[in-house]
Amino acid sequence: MKSQMTLSKLLCTSIALCSLSFSTLAASTANPYGLIEPGHLRVASVGDSKPYTFTDASGQFTGFDVEFFKNVAHRMGIDNVDFIGQDFSAIMPAVANGQYDAAVAAIGITPAREKTVDFSTGYLAGYLTVLTRSDSGVKNVETLAKRRLGVIQGTLQENYAAQHFTQSDLVRFPDNNAAISALNNGTLDAVFLDYEAAKSYADRFKLVSAADIPSFDAPAGVAIAKGKPEFKAALDKAIKAAMQDGTWKQLYQKWFPGSPMPKQYLPDGQS
Repeated sequence: MKSQMTLSKLLCTSIALCSLSFSTLAASTANPYGLIEPGHLRVASVGDSKPYTFTDASGQFTGFDVEFFKNVAHRMGIDNVDFIGQDFSAIMPAVANGQYDAAVAAIGITPAREKTVDFSTGYLAGYLTVLTRSDSGVKNVETLAKRRLGVIQGTLQENYAAQHFTQSDLVRFPDNNAAISALNNGTLDAVFLDYEAAKSYADRFKLVSAADIPSFDAPAGVAIAKGKPEFKAALDKAIKAAMQDGTWKQLYQKWFPGSPMPKQYLPDGQS
């Protein structure tokens, strides 16, 4: 009798373990990328970084990064993609702690950021610009000494300025609009921001560029939480496919007309 009870317990235990394994397998199959909600991508971004990510007149997110990421997601079998605006400095911590599935906002890949999140393969590179008023007296990098220079918290520009513009008084802002407003009202002498965003602000407010600095050593990538190798592999595969078939080139020409085009992202540049 005792042996029969033991055998019965073993059978029950085996059945329970098998059920658990099948449940785990089913969950993994239904949600292979470990998303917050299967088949739905919640993406942290910023709403004032034109032409990368910004909100249009109807409040919808658009821009190069937005259109490119939606194309990448479609290649992964996901068309339900929601972009949610955040301060730039908050988006990577929010991805790391699971509030969002990804962050997309022309985010440069740096060793410091890779300590917090993982990144897809790079999909964009460009320049940084010192933007100023025509009457500010800032003519080049050298004339930034002892000047008030606005930077956005958590950006490549902030890191670069802290390392290279050591004689400038850095003033940190949560977003581009706040920094440009301070420049226009005379609180700042210049703002250090992305080249493409700088072009847009220069046109709107009659501002001028005092310096354009290459930033090809830190290409932009999609930030995701650590420990999701399937998600990263799928992103990398879809990004490279979008470059190979010319989708990346088409979107770049649409959003950055006349700007230098990095050859490594064109079809012939893909290995």
